[in-house]
Amino acid sequence: MAGAVTQDPPPAGGRQGGPLIITEDAALLDDLLRLCAAAGATPEVHHGVPERGGGWEAAPLVLVGDDAARRVRGAARRRGVVLVGRDQDDSGVWRRAVEIGADHVLMLPDGEQWLVDRIADVAEGVGRPAVTVGVIGGRGGAGASTLACALAVTSAREGLRTLLVDADPLGGGLDVLLGGETAEGLRWPAFAASRGRVGGGALEEALPELHSLRVLSWDRGDCVAVPPQAVRAVLAAARRRGGTVVVDLPRRVDDGVAEVLAQLDVGLLVVPAELRAVAAAGRVASAVGMVLRDLRVAVRGPYAPGLDDREVARLLGLPLAGEVPVEPGLLRPQGSRRPPGAAARGPLARFCGQFWERALLEAGAA
Repeated sequence: MAGAVTQDPPPAGGRQGGPLIITEDAALLDDLLRLCAAAGATPEVHHGVPERGGGWEAAPLVLVGDDAARRVRGAARRRGVVLVGRDQDDSGVWRRAVEIGADHVLMLPDGEQWLVDRIADVAEGVGRPAVTVGVIGGRGGAGASTLACALAVTSAREGLRTLLVDADPLGGGLDVLLGGETAEGLRWPAFAASRGRVGGGALEEALPELHSLRVLSWDRGDCVAVPPQAVRAVLAAARRRGGTVVVDLPRRVDDGVAEVLAQLDVGLLVVPAELRAVAAAGRVASAVGMVLRDLRVAVRGPYAPGLDDREVARLLGLPLAGEVPVEPGLLRPQGSRRPPGAAARGPLARFCGQFWERALLEAGAA
């Protein structure tokens, strides 16, 4: 059981130390130490408010055992205090939480997973989450994978921490498109058994690094599905690292894809400017729009008679993200080992640069 007294989060920023634990309850302390170990954090333990200056104020998270509530009652008010107990029927715990200015009341063992996540957040130093963009084709062969790669390559070239995620197990692998199919590192099947929280730093270090960005792709094995909870955990870990995350999406929406859509900031629907593609894209947009609120259309020429980018956007009822430039790398991605968007002055890279400029500005404003 975990209940919120206030909604204020603990301070966030760069990597911080472990939590401060205040308790004399040996059994409770054993549990809290176990949860800290699971979260990869090393705590500082005291029976009361630390005597040395700054200990109470500086800790990124303070876990106060219910037995110690009276001993910390006079401490300076601060964010990031959690009152931890065991007695589910003790109504007085809420009064004691208010007395010490706790943000949350948590009861073990029910609240263990919540607490592990919270401890890991402060140990990892969670700041602003990554701007997360999904790219999906309005029809087969629309060029969504190529655009996703180009967006990631452009982001990395601008010096942003960048992760490219291949969410289409039947797409052949984005590592192949980037020329890194033999690169060392984990692929999706390695995360199939993930439950709960995945460490963002550990995820980043485990993935192949190609063209200054990290890539989570599929291997050439028989595994073509990852449980939705594993998808949720992996993408959440990627977002906690900040920077940008680009996801190449399949045109179907199953449970795993729905988990991805729920964490996107914006989606780009790549639509060739032809009537049949627009019709197909309408069906894709209808399915994706049930989960993703901000879906925009990126139109790819050449144009059929009577169509332009604005008309395609109007027919689909979606805001226009722009016209995706036509260049050989977009139409024939396997013709060169250079990744899409590698030519910094090319039209595709310029499109991607302008997109990121707007997307990052919008994220900052939000």
